[in-house]
Amino acid sequence: MIVISSVVEGDGEVRALPGLIHRIAMRELPGETLVTPKPVRLPRSKLDVPGQLERYVSLAAGQVTDRGGVLVVYDADDDCPKEFAPGLLERSRGVRPDVMVGLVLACREWEAWFLAAASSLAGQRGLPADLEPPDDPEGLRGAKEWLSRRMPPGQSYRATIDQLPLTRTFDFDQALAGSASFD
Repeated sequence: MIVISSVVEGDGEVRALPGLIHRIAMRELPGETLVTPKPVRLPRSKLDVPGQLERYVSLAAGQVTDRGGVLVVYDADDDCPKEFAPGLLERSRGVRPDVMVGLVLACREWEAWFLAAASSLAGQRGLPADLEPPDDPEGLRGAKEWLSRRMPPGQSYRATIDQLPLTRTFDFDQALAGSASFD
């Protein structure tokens, strides 16, 4: 049994990340038993508060058995992931050196992965049947708003409602081709 515990930024990720981890495991580790406890949520605004990230990583690490680890997932927003990630990873790994810790920073935001694989989401959650990705999915600021503008009038993208179903649907190969941070 593999236990992957996690620390995430928002309520949408609390619901969506376990689904994403299971999808990846089915693809990369077929036949393995995977357990994904409910992610612990630390808002991004508190990442710079001394000790907060470390406290939440410690909580997540307490759920991990001998096989597994902690996955920390955040939106990079306007920060450069290559510059922002090393400090976060060092802080996260320093908490429990006996537990493997990984870090993923979505370039801009998680929803950029959806934009990279937009054609695979065509017709889902009110999105148009002819949906195509923008030219630079990770360069676009406002992926949530991009999705909302393509939904029917009166409907908008809501992470707490739409993130999990779209996470269950988007095509990994398209996301890999259009999003370095998903890779």
